[in-house]
Amino acid sequence: MDLLPASLPIGRVSADAGRASFAYLEKAIELARDGRIDAISTAPLNKEALRKGGHVYPGHTEILADLTGTKEVAMMLSSPKLKVIHVTTHVGLLDAVRMIHPERVRNVIRMAHETLRRAGVVAPRIAVCGINPHAGENGLFGYGEEEEKIVPGVERAREEGIDAVGPLPADTLFFRATRGDFDIVVAMYHDQGHGPIKVLGLEAGVNITVGLPIIRTSVDHGTAFDIAGKGIADEQSMKEAIRQAIELAPGGRRSE
Repeated sequence: MDLLPASLPIGRVSADAGRASFAYLEKAIELARDGRIDAISTAPLNKEALRKGGHVYPGHTEILADLTGTKEVAMMLSSPKLKVIHVTTHVGLLDAVRMIHPERVRNVIRMAHETLRRAGVVAPRIAVCGINPHAGENGLFGYGEEEEKIVPGVERAREEGIDAVGPLPADTLFFRATRGDFDIVVAMYHDQGHGPIKVLGLEAGVNITVGLPIIRTSVDHGTAFDIAGKGIADEQSMKEAIRQAIELAPGGRRSE
């Protein structure tokens, strides 16, 4: 599939590149669903180019969900010291708060539990972030969002036998997780979960789409058009994404 013109500009938004990015991903999904490949590992996607190319999606995750007919997925970021899964991702903060509800929280906890179990964690320890400072501090901050939107979801997950606790204050929770108190953190919105992962190092983070019928990993950084063509980009996150795709694929450990 050669969809890119020879004159494609480097480091600039292009409708041609946006259309090609979508077509290449569409083909990869087709190959994975047909069983001709075991996993997909994606490089960064420029959302403005995608839109200019005629495809209006917030990002890879939403395309993958749509093209596989998956109703509910979650974004999981994985690094050597910390794993984070998100209740909401590519939406504004006010929209994110509106979108958080107990069923979604319970489902994301469940997806985290199942993903870690498949990865070999026998009894995953899952910690859930609050929305407000200090997780609301018993109604002192916010308008009862924790009690309304998060607590019932955590309780339902616990009733299913999942080791989940929360909501807990995010400002200390990520430290506790990196210390080893928990196996994964459930973040309520994009920056709450992405920030700690990226502070630990862009080169080590990997984005995994949880809930799909196929395996997909990706880097956890953007296209970095400002350094395109300069030969200074760090490839470590891409290498780690490929490694984890192999690890997660059926028989992946035998393929190394």
